[in-house]
Amino acid sequence: MSPPPENPLTGSPVSCSTGEFTPEERRILLQLGHASIESALENRDIALDPPSSHLAEPRGAFTTIYFHGELRGCVGYVFPVASLYRTVAETARAAAFEDTRFSPVTCEEAPELELSLSILSPLQPITPEEVEIGKHGLLVNLHGRRGLLLPQVPVEHGWDREKFLEQTCRKAGLPADAWQKGATIEGFTAEVFGDADWT
Repeated sequence: MSPPPENPLTGSPVSCSTGEFTPEERRILLQLGHASIESALENRDIALDPPSSHLAEPRGAFTTIYFHGELRGCVGYVFPVASLYRTVAETARAAAFEDTRFSPVTCEEAPELELSLSILSPLQPITPEEVEIGKHGLLVNLHGRRGLLLPQVPVEHGWDREKFLEQTCRKAGLPADAWQKGATIEGFTAEVFGDADWT
């Protein structure tokens, strides 16, 4: 069974893609996210067999949902616990119905939802000096407390590197300066794309 999804702080959609996924693969994953939400509303299952070996690779990913431009839910898996295809389906459904910051998505909202997917690279140790705003997401860990923020978050909030590190620590429930006092810091990149890219 997959571990509990995590809710990151996110903003509005941004494209910061690395180009790993083709336009067709992006469409397939976005369509899957919508289908997963709709199937949950209709109380039915969908097939989760990846259509290609690339989409069958285990990857961490986050699904962010917007309704009329406003954040409506965001849930993801940091670690590659399942195929990317299954991960997108699971995180889309969880973002729609399990993000405790919001009420569950309704049938009336479903046709107007916009999805944004963030496909994560593997986590790697990173020093504070190596963190690049707009390129790296961060995972901070200390004493069992863990906080993650996606690469687009500091861009949208206008944070510099130090503020980004501080806010990731706060996300973990740690003091803002924990990144200077023993916390482990891991970085990752994300290919971000969404429905807005096709309009």
